[in-house]
Amino acid sequence: MPESALYDRIGRGYLRERRPDPRIAAFITRALGDAKSVVNVGAGAGSYEPTDRWVLAVEPAAAMRAQRPPTAAPCLDASAEQLPLADASVDVAMAVYTDFHWRDRRRGLAEMMRVSRRGVVLLTVDREVAERYWLTRDYLRGADELFDPLARVTELLPGRCEITSVPIPSDCQDGFVQAYWRRPQLLLDPDVRSTMALFARLSPDVRERGLARLRDDLDSGEWRRRNRALLDLRSLDLGHRLVVWRHR
Repeated sequence: MPESALYDRIGRGYLRERRPDPRIAAFITRALGDAKSVVNVGAGAGSYEPTDRWVLAVEPAAAMRAQRPPTAAPCLDASAEQLPLADASVDVAMAVYTDFHWRDRRRGLAEMMRVSRRGVVLLTVDREVAERYWLTRDYLRGADELFDPLARVTELLPGRCEITSVPIPSDCQDGFVQAYWRRPQLLLDPDVRSTMALFARLSPDVRERGLARLRDDLDSGEWRRRNRALLDLRSLDLGHRLVVWRHR
């Protein structure tokens, strides 16, 4: 299924479930620095989009574009692989939790480098860390194949990248699949899961078997016993990485 079609299906509840978390947003704001113009690639409903500078959004899924509030930046129906902008036409090209959905990450990043004068800001997920997440490790093994090792991302950006770990708060407001690392019972709620690409990609049998095991472990106390070390943490490294690449 094309990613735009996937998000036309699961994206209808984004405004309800995928609210930007201000602590994650702070990392993005710092990375953008004093850039005066930004293109937001794979912009979705506008989460993490800066409001204090000129922004142009690019989003291929109609359901996501339809949810953008009236005050959001103008949004074009286009893909990362073919940005409808001239060379060096914006200061920074940014992309938040979207590169692992693109048809061709190499081409998408090349387009972001082409249209930016200063560089690229990319918030992505490193599979080599994400695979330790208890949900995919213990209940949905292999589901984290949605992500790639970070090296497969950074090798597409020439020269040196600045890489920052973005810890996920225990009360994260953004409802992505790893936001509930200390609130496992919420993943049993179909409304909470409704906007998660990881669940949408699974076959119904695999999804329901994994959730049934999770439900049993929560009822028996096994989940708490197995993940006791997490219960007092306020944030956790789940492989979320802010990658900043600058034109030299």
